Amino acid sequence: MPDSRQHRGQHPSDAALFGPAQLPRLQQAVSDLSWLLSRGYSERSSLKLVGDRYRLSSRQRLGVGRSSCSRQAAFRRGEHRLPEEAMRANTLHIDGFNLLITVESALSGGFILEGVDDCLRDMASIHGSYRRVLETEGAIQLAGQALQQLGVERAVWCLDRPVSNSGRLRQAILDSAARQGWRWEVSLLDNPDTHLKKALEPVASSDSVVLDHASRWFNLARFIVHQFVPGALILPLGQLARTELAC
Repeated sequence: MPDSRQHRGQHPSDAALFGPAQLPRLQQAVSDLSWLLSRGYSERSSLKLVGDRYRLSSRQRLGVGRSSCSRQAAFRRGEHRLPEEAMRANTLHIDGFNLLITVESALSGGFILEGVDDCLRDMASIHGSYRRVLETEGAIQLAGQALQQLGVERAVWCLDRPVSNSGRLRQAILDSAARQGWRWEVSLLDNPDTHLKKALEPVASSDSVVLDHASRWFNLARFIVHQFVPGALILPLGQLARTELAC
């Protein structure tokens, strides 16, 4: 069946699975999973153990997994994270799909997960194919406003070439940049993660694989959502774990 979605919003079951009544249980699950990861247990088996203990659905397990990380990973990510003032006159390499889908989700009322590492992540999945939604152009514009506000001199957007419609998104980003006079480049790469992990200049991503290797990174999705999407449905799933891991 063709994908006819017009928004990147909530799954029909999300209100029940991630509503206020579920928050304490999900926060505790993230804390437990992060504790296990900090002690070297495998992510897959640990997530199953925690998910079974708290009787989490598959979608709740997905959210808990995306929000968790070890103490070691959280510390490293914090050490390499750049403040806003470091963006001025800098070049920023952007994990394009990663950023836009999170901002699209925030704009369309989807739940946004705040993880142990302070990153914001969405619950969407593109499964090898990206489809533009009504919020796509707005998300691109907000990214532009944010980069201007931060004083970023040059932005290099990195998109996954194998993902369907990546070429069309590349053109949409370039068209927006041309209209606004933004100094943007858009690269189609077979594996953007490899490029982002090795970039000498700062990167913007919430992908754990990237964050665990990047020499410098900026939390751009968080900046955009907090600055320009005040009504975003942010779930502080990593709040309890941050407190406990800091002890």
